[in-house]
Amino acid sequence: MTDETIILEMKGIYKAFDQNQALDDVSFALRKREIHGLLGGNGAGKTTLMNILYGLYRMDRGSVLRGGREIDIRSPRDAIRHGIAMVHQHFLQVETYSVMENIVLGSDVKHPYTMNLAEERHKVSELAERFGLQVDLDAAVEGLTMGARQKVEILKSLYRGVDILILDEPTTNLTPQEVDTLFESLRVMVNEGLSIVFITHKLREVLSVCDRITVLRNGKNILTLGRGEASEEAFVRAMVGEEMNVEKSIFFSKGKLGEEALRVGETPVLEMENVHLTRSDGIALLKDITLTVYESEILGIAGVAGNGQRELAEVIMGVQPPSGGRIRVRGVAEGSASGDLLRQGVAYIPEDRLHDGFLPKANVATNLILGFHRQPPYSRGVFLDWNKVFETARGLIREYNIKTQSPADAGGNLSGGNIQRVMIARAFSRPAKLLVAHNPTRGLDIPSMEFVYQKLLEGKKGGMATLLLSEDLDELLLLCNRIVVLYRGEIVGVLPRSRFEKYEIGRMMSGVRTNV
Repeated sequence: MTDETIILEMKGIYKAFDQNQALDDVSFALRKREIHGLLGGNGAGKTTLMNILYGLYRMDRGSVLRGGREIDIRSPRDAIRHGIAMVHQHFLQVETYSVMENIVLGSDVKHPYTMNLAEERHKVSELAERFGLQVDLDAAVEGLTMGARQKVEILKSLYRGVDILILDEPTTNLTPQEVDTLFESLRVMVNEGLSIVFITHKLREVLSVCDRITVLRNGKNILTLGRGEASEEAFVRAMVGEEMNVEKSIFFSKGKLGEEALRVGETPVLEMENVHLTRSDGIALLKDITLTVYESEILGIAGVAGNGQRELAEVIMGVQPPSGGRIRVRGVAEGSASGDLLRQGVAYIPEDRLHDGFLPKANVATNLILGFHRQPPYSRGVFLDWNKVFETARGLIREYNIKTQSPADAGGNLSGGNIQRVMIARAFSRPAKLLVAHNPTRGLDIPSMEFVYQKLLEGKKGGMATLLLSEDLDELLLLCNRIVVLYRGEIVGVLPRSRFEKYEIGRMMSGVRTNV
């Protein structure tokens, strides 16, 4: 049970990156035995604040107090010495090492020369049993699920004796069942005396697991409430301000879309039959993929990251040739390069916004028309019509709220969220018959996500077929007519909207096959 003892405070924290004020006079207090949610959209400052507490960043101004005494944290080693550990979204693990080796890596062990870890193993086993974090200590990390890998990271922190644990977006790559298991473990931890900071942008999660919730927006404190006095509406307004009409929002509609949004056409736009993709070393990346996307349909692809989603998108877009099978777009057998597909009315939002389809040294205007730059109205023979390019770019910058001083600015000066807006603006800037969108809302704040959802439904109304690959299960449940689940490059199930159920999808994400 939470008590009122403040064990850690951050006061008046400022942090800027060049001209971007990431944190502006932010304060935060953590009590003993509480799960404190740190809520806000992408770019709100949540992770930056906790990276300062963990010693990864240095604050420009402010103070950190532990038990009422000011402390100086210059590195993660300092943080751990003060009883503070952080589990990041992307785990820092040696994949070929065992679980046990990863847990003790970087710590002092009793027998460093013989690596007899019997004593350390006993301690880790006790922690795993105590907190419900059981995992095979002899298994190689590379063969574990994301949920098991996360347990390894938490055990690594607990093994070092910390009493404050920071979890950064801990549910991102988990199935619904793994989320429930994590929440049970967190509650055991706080009952045993630990305090937890739970960083997320998912409103329903903090309302279900956190004792208190602090909302940050644009690097500033907005609100702190206990769960008993909290409401979904209060947090929604704190997160988004007055930028969107919450009552008419798709994002907060809880999946209740109108009948028109649920209609699907009968004409196939994308057809894949027995498509395979095999690496040069014989490893199968895609196995026997057969699916059809119809006009006016949003077909979702669900799965834990790394189960073939990227390969599927790249095979469709001609980035990688399939090893076998057939792909047809609008009835035409595909063997085209990406540029040809774009000219044929296929739009693409790639997963890796920094390396695929974006030129950091080119200006923003060029990036906004990339792929269409040899087509009218931008091309005049071998030359570009820069007046038209910049006219189009200025319109897209306004419409998609891309934060840049000028279309002539270098693309590499944009933040990650604004690069994502460029990708989205480019994909929606021309009529498309097929959209392949891979994590299109990653890095966006809630109003921007709402804007993307509106665009997807507008495209659907106009007959556009969409293949939506997303690691956000809530997004798929909200928007899709059907959901296909991928596991290790293979389709393990297809569900129509009438059968959407997150735990059934979670089982399939773990490899349990259902009727296809």
